[in-house]
Amino acid sequence: MTPDEIAACFTRADGSFHFARWARPLAPVMFGVADETVSVFKGAIQAVAAISGHHLAETDPELGANLMWFFVRDWRELSETPNLERMIPDLATLVGRLEREDANQYRLFRFDGEGAIRAGFVFLRMDDALRRIPAEALALGQAAQVMLIWADAAFRARSAVSLLPGGAAILRPEIGNLLRAAYDPVLPHVSHDRAHALRLVARMGRAS
Repeated sequence: MTPDEIAACFTRADGSFHFARWARPLAPVMFGVADETVSVFKGAIQAVAAISGHHLAETDPELGANLMWFFVRDWRELSETPNLERMIPDLATLVGRLEREDANQYRLFRFDGEGAIRAGFVFLRMDDALRRIPAEALALGQAAQVMLIWADAAFRARSAVSLLPGGAAILRPEIGNLLRAAYDPVLPHVSHDRAHALRLVARMGRAS
């Protein structure tokens, strides 16, 4: 990947550059799916964390769980989820927006005082489009998308995941290398400087 391609992964629609990663171990929990699906998604999170060189934990000392996944058939189900409005005060507004846009996924993040990711929420409405994606591919792609604050268009043209001829799902090699570079402990958790893409390129060259 070129510096411009990497910069585009973290450049918002208004042209601003925003790179942020987790500063604490991930403590995921999932709601609305069967145990076998939970194991697929947790396996994907473990795999992506291992690729990144980041860590997982059973619990977050401050929040308990800091990465929450919600699987629904209809966005209205979020409004009926106990205590969710306490974590997402504008929940009703969010549900209305997702319904109007006919969205099937949404990610929401909270940040610490320095701007690093403190908590994440993943909402998936399992419509026909998502159900057609193999579970392993869906899990791996979603896991990759919660590791960093990506630009809205980062994966619009091409998924983070490739399917091998036998059907197995893998992260695209360049995305795996980018995640490894992004979690280099020498780098800051947060950057608003486009030159950060050059630092990532240098580390990707060593990782590839």
